[in-house]
Amino acid sequence: MFKRRSKIEKQSEFWVEATRLPTATPGAFYRRVNETLERMGFAKEVWEICEPAYADPRRGGRPGIDPVVYLKMLMVGFFENLPSERAIASRCADSLSVRSFLGYELSEETPDHSSMSVIRERLSLEQLEAVHRVLLRALHRQGLLKGRRLGIDSSVIEANASLRGLEHRNSEQSYWDYVKGLAQAEGIDPADTAAVRRFDKRRQGRKTSNVEWVNPHDPEAKVGKTKDGATDMIYKPEHVSDLDSGAIISTQVLLGDQADSQEMADRVLAAVDVLQKTVPEAPLESWAEEVGGDEGYFSASEVGILQDCGIRTVIVDPHRHRRRADAPAEVRTSLQRARRAVQSKSGQALLRRRGEHLERSFCHVLDHGGLRRATLRGQQKLSKRHLVAALTFNLSLLLRKLFGIGTPKQYLASFLHFCSLQHVFLRPRISPWVKLHSSRPVSPAIISGSPISCISTGC
Repeated sequence: MFKRRSKIEKQSEFWVEATRLPTATPGAFYRRVNETLERMGFAKEVWEICEPAYADPRRGGRPGIDPVVYLKMLMVGFFENLPSERAIASRCADSLSVRSFLGYELSEETPDHSSMSVIRERLSLEQLEAVHRVLLRALHRQGLLKGRRLGIDSSVIEANASLRGLEHRNSEQSYWDYVKGLAQAEGIDPADTAAVRRFDKRRQGRKTSNVEWVNPHDPEAKVGKTKDGATDMIYKPEHVSDLDSGAIISTQVLLGDQADSQEMADRVLAAVDVLQKTVPEAPLESWAEEVGGDEGYFSASEVGILQDCGIRTVIVDPHRHRRRADAPAEVRTSLQRARRAVQSKSGQALLRRRGEHLERSFCHVLDHGGLRRATLRGQQKLSKRHLVAALTFNLSLLLRKLFGIGTPKQYLASFLHFCSLQHVFLRPRISPWVKLHSSRPVSPAIISGSPISCISTGC
């Protein structure tokens, strides 16, 4: 007869020797990440960059959490697709492998999610950009940062705010009360939520302007279209990437109602400045020979600015068939250069590279990095979080160059593929007696070099 769980007597507390506690050892993937970070001197660089944000320890008080630990925790969130800082803190506290990656023993308490918020507020965006350049220098030493052909593109993330929480900027009336008033005027019961929602969806003249409506919980979130075509509160992350390797050179989170072409030239030149700060010994003329983008980034004035800086623009003009013939000569010359660049073979090849590398970076950072749905509020907070995800993406490129794997999922897939090859090629070594007398599938442990032996040795 089993004993009910509620009636089991709890054992009294007792001391356990530290040597008998389980050892926190990093997994094979995180061990490689640590090796790569130590090889580039990542911790020393981060300490020098972040030192001004911390008080002098000689003044007393509780010591702050190591910024390297904070960055590593966000790396874990990227690698394991954890959307929020609460989920990241919980994963770091539960996993022995992640604990060892962070440098924490089993008896030590890992940082809480509230501590991560404190560090995020403490570190400025400029300091995180300097850390980002540390990864870019490592990529350049491995030949993964050319900087000659750049691509610019943006995507959409859903803000941590809802449409039902909108309020009118002048009257402070909630959007839902406003819609219920319109529905009642049309003879619809305002208490019927489903009927009011159908009315709001189908009513004529429906327009939710960011000039009139604002979400008080996140005033910087804007009404816009998500990736699936739905209307929601959004932000727009933007990447400027190296089209030779896919490395993200610069990134920022824009407001959801900002046009892609607005100040496009300034953002491209800011990426060139990042390259110059990363590799100061390289001549300025060696950076950004070409820039590719989709038609949403085309603006005659912005394209003209880049061409004046000696940068070839490969951006499709969406209004090329409606341009006026009496435009100024400078504008016509700029448009002709842009048109010839798009129609050339090299321009078409650059646009194909843009679709390959830029879309891949957004897929990794947003869809598989846990950032498609924002859990933070505010443009600056989201820019900081997105910047750390971008430098982690660059770290994964470096890992793929050094070890052939860039993420834990890719490491697991390569491990399973290796074990399946071992099972196929070593099958003749199985004893014929086992083949004749066993009615069940042969255990992999019978095979020398089996997946079990691979697990024990760490492959």
